[in-house]
Amino acid sequence: MVSLLVSKSEIGQMKTTIAPVCVVDDDLGVREAVENLLRAEGFEVEVYASAQKFMTRAKLAPLSCLILDVQLPGLDGFDLQKDLAEAGVAVPIIFLTGHGSIPMSVRAIKAGAVEFLTKPFEADDLLNAVQEAVCTSYSTELETVNDSVDILGESGALKAILNRIRAVAPTDSTVMILGETGTGKELIAKEIHKRSRRADKPLIRVNCASIPKELYESEFFGHVKGAFTGAFKDRLGRFEAADGGTLFLDEVGEIPLDLQSKLLRVLQEKQYERVGDEKTKDVDVRIIAATNRDLSAEVGAGRFREDLYYRLNVFPIEVVPLRERTEDIPLLARHFMEIVAKDMNCPMARLTPAGIATLQDYHWPGNIRELRNVIERAMILAQGAALQFDLPIAISQMRPGAIPVPPEAERSEFLTEPELQRRERDNLLIVLEKTGWKIKGPHGAAELLGVKPTTLLSRIKKMGLRRDEPNL
Repeated sequence: MVSLLVSKSEIGQMKTTIAPVCVVDDDLGVREAVENLLRAEGFEVEVYASAQKFMTRAKLAPLSCLILDVQLPGLDGFDLQKDLAEAGVAVPIIFLTGHGSIPMSVRAIKAGAVEFLTKPFEADDLLNAVQEAVCTSYSTELETVNDSVDILGESGALKAILNRIRAVAPTDSTVMILGETGTGKELIAKEIHKRSRRADKPLIRVNCASIPKELYESEFFGHVKGAFTGAFKDRLGRFEAADGGTLFLDEVGEIPLDLQSKLLRVLQEKQYERVGDEKTKDVDVRIIAATNRDLSAEVGAGRFREDLYYRLNVFPIEVVPLRERTEDIPLLARHFMEIVAKDMNCPMARLTPAGIATLQDYHWPGNIRELRNVIERAMILAQGAALQFDLPIAISQMRPGAIPVPPEAERSEFLTEPELQRRERDNLLIVLEKTGWKIKGPHGAAELLGVKPTTLLSRIKKMGLRRDEPNL
């Protein structure tokens, strides 16, 4: 996915994983006002004038949120809510009424409504309620898909990982977790330990990349007082600290070649000696290793011992990068939004479908860790409004078919900087022409692209794009 920009028609083709918001109200003016408000935020909207018409639809297709008038002809809002529950249709509901009262609002909230708004209502109040309702909808889906509180997602790739975790966790088999930096390898190690028979014992993590070469033996096996200069007292090693539990060797590919034999020995014999001690100690640990390297290639290059590789690679779990599980981005983004709002004391912001599309179109070289940082930055700047993401253009990827690729680019493995700049410029022109050079407001180029109008204007100026009669 390259961050060349996308046109309005392509935005419509993107899978944002958000089901429609349905509006049921017998007042045509209210239906139109709510529909226009939500569509301007990028939501797909369906409107119905009666509860009976909506019930026919509700049984057929999923929806993310229901905006429901209390007083409807025939079947009122509360009766519809009851019928939906009896039919097994779980959906977050926002009640609207022109004649609100405290008893009525209490009844609605007790019945499970997300919000109860009195007409006329503030646009921001409704948008915030819809955002909360959509989050509730995603949380419900997540509970049915994923029984882990730490690993979020509903993609097929993540389900496959969870299935492997469930299979291997109850055993004592050695696990090798493979994946790029920032994909959550440590979370998987924690999940395996949590589901194992060793869950009540320690999980000890060793970052093999951060240990000075001369301290590896002491770090792994400990030392006795006087073993070397600076050894002023006995020290437990990580193997001893993890005895009975799990030892997580993070970035195991960074262990120097001449020290790998010592690790192999303790894995094979389950015995070791502290540095400076002749007494052999027995140890019972389960090993989980992780690496972002291709260890089989490292073996071929002579940088990693083949016998250690096979000792560690008993049960491999490959963690796919975030760009290959974009279905999980909405869940992860909302999860990080909640964390940032709490930890950074930021007001909760809105994540629009256009924002989700922007996140899903980015390449994510830093994976989940980078997503967390991007959400934090956007939350701080949003101050409770809709999140805006100004992600780097040159390193994101376009969805297939977004822009015709020149024949010479298909034959090449890469684009030169002038070619990339030309494609970015051509793509921006497509967006501007599609929107009639409308920059700001609903359905403007900035909204469709998920960037701030000022950012887009700056890009237009930088690229020297002009229109005879601009509508800015």
